[in-house]
Amino acid sequence: MNTVQVIAIEGLPLSKEGDNVGQLIVDTVKRQGIQLQERDVVVVTHVFVSKAEGNIVNLDTVEPSERALEIAKQTNKDPALVEIILREAKEIVRVGPNSIITETKMGTISANSGVDRSNVLGERNVVPLPKDPNRSAQNIRTEIKRLTGINVAVIVSDTHGRPFRMGEINVAIGVAGIKPIRDRRGEKDLFGYTLRIKQTAIADELSSAAELVMGQANEGIPAAIIRGYTAYQSVENVSATELTRPKEKDLFR
Repeated sequence: MNTVQVIAIEGLPLSKEGDNVGQLIVDTVKRQGIQLQERDVVVVTHVFVSKAEGNIVNLDTVEPSERALEIAKQTNKDPALVEIILREAKEIVRVGPNSIITETKMGTISANSGVDRSNVLGERNVVPLPKDPNRSAQNIRTEIKRLTGINVAVIVSDTHGRPFRMGEINVAIGVAGIKPIRDRRGEKDLFGYTLRIKQTAIADELSSAAELVMGQANEGIPAAIIRGYTAYQSVENVSATELTRPKEKDLFR
């Protein structure tokens, strides 16, 4: 039977600067009575990771630039928040009513550069994306391996909107131990036709699957295990930026 399970990691404490995310996951899973298995995929929200890495900014400490003040007027956003968004951005893609779409310094296209206000203690505190989400994912994977001897894949996820579609989904912004795209070009379909363009963004699909048991509201579940999906290629030295369409091929800019 081809079955995939999505298991919420329940009981994780709120992360704080200096926390060892891999250790927290291993300890919490053990208390939950779950045994990590080879080729499990562990998905963790970026907010949980960023807070553990101390990547939190109090907006009261931020001096907005002239550009931030200008964009704040256009978008009706807090000028200090806009300043943080600009600091995290490599390029502004679009500015609209209450909306700033950027390409972040790590290469992802995000609303507000991925800067988050959800699940953050303090009304004036915001959480940018991890400085290097792929390294964050690798650190978690390495720690889980050290503590358990088990090889898992790790995905750091974030919530994104999509062109032409309402609603948000979870996508991968950092990966370790898993090739984020499954290239199926050259395979045959049911009728023998050779696939020519089929490339599946499995890291994004797994992130969205994990979100079904996670949540940004009051659920307090920032991580999940996906078990049974074994079709992924386990590789080292991978990057979630493989999922970002090159600018010259992006039809939406």
